[in-house]
Amino acid sequence: MTVWLAVAVGGAIGSMLRYGIGQLTTNVLGTTPVLATFAVNVSGSFLLGIFYTLCNERLITSIELRVLIGVGLIGGYTTFSTFSFETISLIESGESIKAIANIIANLLFGIGAAYLGILMGKILNF
Repeated sequence: MTVWLAVAVGGAIGSMLRYGIGQLTTNVLGTTPVLATFAVNVSGSFLLGIFYTLCNERLITSIELRVLIGVGLIGGYTTFSTFSFETISLIESGESIKAIANIIANLLFGIGAAYLGILMGKILNF
């Protein structure tokens, strides 16, 4: 139960950070929401890479701390970071074909699902 609570707390904080960074990027720098999302995705990928590398190679951390920060905080900040990290892990483990398939599948199905969601949202009347 402690692990689930750690994920929930980290996710809440990460989601608030994502919203805040998005607003800051859009309002202060005058960029579009797409660039704000890009900034969040890239920074989240960078942070997850640092965090898991430190956990795996330099630090001994509890599972609660790993899920609080890695799954909850950074995952709540951006799930793209997880996608990026997992793709790099596939490449590093010699599974380049799976990495390429992962990239293509996420892009095609993710964009396709977003498009279908937009269509469905236009059809539904609430």
